[in-house]
This record gives sequence, structure tokens and C-alpha cells, in this order.
Amino acid sequence: MTGTLATAQRVLRQLSHDPRSLVMIVAIPPLLMLLFKYIYNGQPEIFNRAGPQLLGLFPFIIMFVLTSVTMVRERTSGTLERLLTTPLRRSELISGYTVSFGLAALVQALVTAAIAIWVLNLDVDAPAGIILVAVLGAILGTTLGLLMSAFANTEFQAVQFMPLVVVPQFLLCGILVPRSDMPDVLHAISVVLPLSYVTDAFVSLAGGAADTSMGVSVPVIIGCCVAAVLLASMTLRRQTP
Repeated sequence: MTGTLATAQRVLRQLSHDPRSLVMIVAIPPLLMLLFKYIYNGQPEIFNRAGPQLLGLFPFIIMFVLTSVTMVRERTSGTLERLLTTPLRRSELISGYTVSFGLAALVQALVTAAIAIWVLNLDVDAPAGIILVAVLGAILGTTLGLLMSAFANTEFQAVQFMPLVVVPQFLLCGILVPRSDMPDVLHAISVVLPLSYVTDAFVSLAGGAADTSMGVSVPVIIGCCVAAVLLASMTLRRQTP
């Protein structure tokens, strides 16, 4: 536990001294929501329909990129190798990164959701539920970024995982087309994609009350986050070959 907290504090200090990361965390998702709102300025029903789902998508993407790139940078710079020569265990190291980036994801999702709901006037009937799922979406992006960073040798390769991990989930999660309307093959693929359950949770909240799908979506999202952290601990490398 001590190692986890020490790692989390170190990473948070690094983030606080990195203006680009702070802008990515705090400013970019609200700006994207603002852009989306004014693209459909004369059609507020589109913003109100798709806006809640984008509250999960934008933080998910930003945290995935930030976390995966940061972890690869830590490894290529030799930081991970030096840390793993200490009594610090791999599980504590990954837990520390998860806590620190999870807190960043929490702040990001709260800021984005607050601005969307109370500044951009996103019409939602269950703001608390929307904010909760937005936070879970951001944390999901964080944990998947931790996992995928183990398979990248450079920061550029980490970014290249976006077309492989993020884009298919965006296309199949139900934002563009309801999953029930997809061909059987694509629907079957969407069932195993974590972002699908983030979208399902937002859809179930759209009417102002969580139906039974929320009881499935939220545990699945949390389970995917836990699984990603465990796999990241097992696949963590000391250094880039």
C-alpha cells in the first residue's frame, strides 16, 4: 500500500508540472463538447441525444492516449527499470499509476460533465448517473491505456494503438448506429467491447431512470477496468528491448 501511494504521488507531481498533459485532461474534452454543440447549434435535440454518450467517449479517448504514452515514456526513459530494482512490486507500481491517472480521469470527467450539463445546457434527467458513467468511461480509458502500453516500444507506437483499440469500439459501441440494428456479426463483436457498455449505460439513463441494463453495464465496466489492471501488472516490462 505504501508503494502504491508513493507511486501515485510521484506521477501526480509529474502531471502537475506538465502543462500539455493538464490541457489534455482538463480542457480538451469540454472544448470538444462545445464544438459538438455548435456544430448542431440549430438542432439541440441532436446534442441532447448524442451528448451524454460523448461524455463517455471523449474522456475515454484522451485518457487512453495520455496513459499509454506516459507509461511508454516511463519505460523508455529507464524510470520503470530503476523503480523495479527497489522493493516496489509490479502490482504496487501499476496500482500507483492506476490511482494517479484514475484521479486525473475523475477530475476530467467531472469537469467535462459539469460544463456540458450546467454551461452548455445538455438536457439530462439523471445528472448524477450521467456523471458516474462519464467517470467510469474515463477510468476505463486509463486502464486500457495501461494495458496497451506494455505492447508498445515507442510513444509513437502507443498512439498507433488508437486505430486498433479505440476506433473499432467507437464504430461498434452504439453511438453511430444502435447495436440492436447492427448485422449479427458486428453485434456479436460489440458485445465483447467495453465501450459498448458505457454507451448502453448512457442510453439507459437518457429517459431519466436506470433500467435493468444499468445493472449489467456498470458491473461490466468495473470488471473490465479491474481485468485491465491485472493484465497490465502481469505484462509490465522493465524496459523497452
